[in-house]
Amino acid sequence: MYIVMIGTGYVGLVSGTCFSEFGIEVVCIDKDQKKIDMLNDGHVPIHEPGLKTLIERNVAAGRLSFSGDLDQVVGRADAIFLAVGTPGHHGDGRADLSYVYAAAEDIGPRLRGYTVIVNKSTVPVGTGRQVAMIIKKSNPKAAFDIVSNPEFLREGSAIEDFTHPDRVVIGTQSERARTIMKKLYRPLKDSETPIVLTGVEAAELTKYAANAFLATKITFINEMADLCEKVGVDIHDIARGIGLDKRIGPQFLKPGPGYGGSCLPKDTLALIRTARDQGTPLGLVEHVTQSNNQRKYRMAQRIIDACGSTVAGKTIAILGLTFKPNTNDMRDSPSLNILPALQQAGASLRAYDPEGMEEAKQYLKKITWCGDAYETMRGADVLVILTEWNAFRALDMERVKTLLKEMLIIDLRNIYDPLEMRAIGCRYVSIGRPGSTDPERSPMDSENP
Repeated sequence: MYIVMIGTGYVGLVSGTCFSEFGIEVVCIDKDQKKIDMLNDGHVPIHEPGLKTLIERNVAAGRLSFSGDLDQVVGRADAIFLAVGTPGHHGDGRADLSYVYAAAEDIGPRLRGYTVIVNKSTVPVGTGRQVAMIIKKSNPKAAFDIVSNPEFLREGSAIEDFTHPDRVVIGTQSERARTIMKKLYRPLKDSETPIVLTGVEAAELTKYAANAFLATKITFINEMADLCEKVGVDIHDIARGIGLDKRIGPQFLKPGPGYGGSCLPKDTLALIRTARDQGTPLGLVEHVTQSNNQRKYRMAQRIIDACGSTVAGKTIAILGLTFKPNTNDMRDSPSLNILPALQQAGASLRAYDPEGMEEAKQYLKKITWCGDAYETMRGADVLVILTEWNAFRALDMERVKTLLKEMLIIDLRNIYDPLEMRAIGCRYVSIGRPGSTDPERSPMDSENP
């Protein structure tokens, strides 16, 4: 089997590398020659645990290569995967499909013999049909079938997700295409991975529905956390109490400053746009996106409130900038809303992230960038934890005391125990726990004056 992966972004690079690990010959194509040169020189443009080692092993074995030349590879491919970006249009939420359509235009005239065209990109319902029309127009004699094969990769654990997935969705009506796709994923048969066989449109919509549901779970637990603060109970008790219900499950029930990343924000908006276009608006998903956007700004206000209702003239130490740990992805990270709001309120910011610093510098300005966690705290008035990197889970609190002007920590990921923090004399602000917003006075204090 020989496959071509068009696009060496997050999805394309991980998917292509993992297919080569299955023993399949893979060439990853990108129009960005600088990126291809970087990969050929052994440099990986994204941070994903284990990916560099996997690339090196399969390149050395001759199963994985990188190129910018479609002419040399398309004609001999059994399957061509489209793994290009589908960013959201600013304003209306529609997915930008220009890269998908451009890829279809590029491969159409170069097809030789029967080929399976696989859409790995996240696309609205009907995109597969449009890709087929583009290819037919450019090459009326082309023999091909369209498949929708959405990805369900979590940044930070993408290799595990690809090699041990919950399911594989294959959308096509062609039995010939299904046979080739099942052959590509045959290594997963030993782990008894469920293969969902469906139509192209159903597979396209499945991806959006999955991400909308996950976004809803995150937003639900965040709103429940707000209620917990009012009634003086711990959101983690609630999350465990409902998460043990097999119908609900414990995943995505951790409170925080709001979801971000490359998928959930844009995919929920694209789904909303699709539903509106079909005259069936999704009120629940629309509320989810609104609530999530508002939450990021409310977290900035929480920081300001904890600092005595003003941060003017104060220095704030920020730990974590990426939307989640184990990635350098800054797309739609809560930090992109929270930090500018603090600056607008008059604060000076010192920041550190283990992997996201270079990416963050493209989005955030007038920040003092630091070399490690403790450097951010030197002379700062308050410490704020925005991303739950492991490096922040066991800070030396005695050292922290010597660096901060006041032992005030605002933890928007709840990685520390409130009782332990107060025992060492720390004013500790977290999310959805008794005393979360005012650690000096719990909501339950009114019952025991």
